[in-house]
Amino acid sequence: MNSDSDLQIAGDILEVTHLLQTPREHPATVAEFVGLARSLAEDRSQWEHLVRYDATSRWYHRLRTGPGYEVWLLSWVPGQGSGLHDHGRSSGVLTVLDGTLTERTERGTRALRAGAQRVFAPGYVHEVVNDALEPAVSLHVYYPGLTEMPMHTAQHCTARDVPGVVTA
Repeated sequence: MNSDSDLQIAGDILEVTHLLQTPREHPATVAEFVGLARSLAEDRSQWEHLVRYDATSRWYHRLRTGPGYEVWLLSWVPGQGSGLHDHGRSSGVLTVLDGTLTERTERGTRALRAGAQRVFAPGYVHEVVNDALEPAVSLHVYYPGLTEMPMHTAQHCTARDVPGVVTA
């Protein structure tokens, strides 16, 4: 029985270029979309100067597009919310950049603070609200790009989804 690992046999894995995957220009997997969101969140120079706050409606700005995806930057002043909705055929990654947002789903309510991420599949129904006293900023990656955002009524929710009701 041979106890040598492939790395011991090959030496420095970075020197074996045929074993390395070529870095992709655009993300294609859930993990890569999460990584894109994290890298954008960490590099404030790419988004901070673009943020605006609008007291009458949520402000949004398309930050980036690529083959089959788009990235949106949103700001939320206290009291602003999305309403109960899903994202049609799109999956997504929601990343809170600044402040705190509240997410309500049929499974309960959770506070999402700066740095928090949520990954969701098509058909995921939720509501996002700024229940805090300070503005918030979030980054949203949709793949494929967002083409619809069907709204839902409270009839489709359980008591756990009623605003103000916090569940575990």
